[in-house]
Amino acid sequence: MVTRRAVGELDAGRRRLGPGGEQKRGNPARLQLVAEIQLARFYSEVLGLPVVFSSDHFVLLGQEGAAGLGFNRLADYRRPTWPDPAQEKQAHIEVGVDDLDAAQARLLALGAVVPEFQPEPDRWRVLLDPAGHPFCISTLV
Repeated sequence: MVTRRAVGELDAGRRRLGPGGEQKRGNPARLQLVAEIQLARFYSEVLGLPVVFSSDHFVLLGQEGAAGLGFNRLADYRRPTWPDPAQEKQAHIEVGVDDLDAAQARLLALGAVVPEFQPEPDRWRVLLDPAGHPFCISTLV
C-alpha cells in the first residue's frame, strides 16, 4: 500500500510540499488544459490535496499557507506528445514514492497511463495524467 506521504509530495522548483503543508510561501504551479476539473480531481487524489478554490476557468489545490497546484482552462489546449517535441510538455511534476510498483498501480487505477518510452524505469517511472501531461514517480525525490 502506498501511503499518503509517499504519493503526497510535490517537488516544485526545489520546494517540497508534503501532506502537512510544510511549504509556507510561493505561487501555485499551474497546468493549462481544457478539462481542468477532471485533472484537478486526479491530482487531488494523487497528492492528497483538497480543492481550495474553484471557478469556471480555474481550480486550485493546496493547503492554507502553502504553495498550491493550479489548473487553468484553455480553449485551444493541445495534448503533449512527449517524448516527441512536436507539442512540448507544459509542466513537470516529480512525485516521491516509497515503492515504484505499488505507486504505479495506484496511479494507473486513478487514470494515469504508462507511455512506451521509459528512460530509467528502475530509478523512476514516467506516467501520463488523464490530460496527457507527463509526470514522474521516483524513490529518489
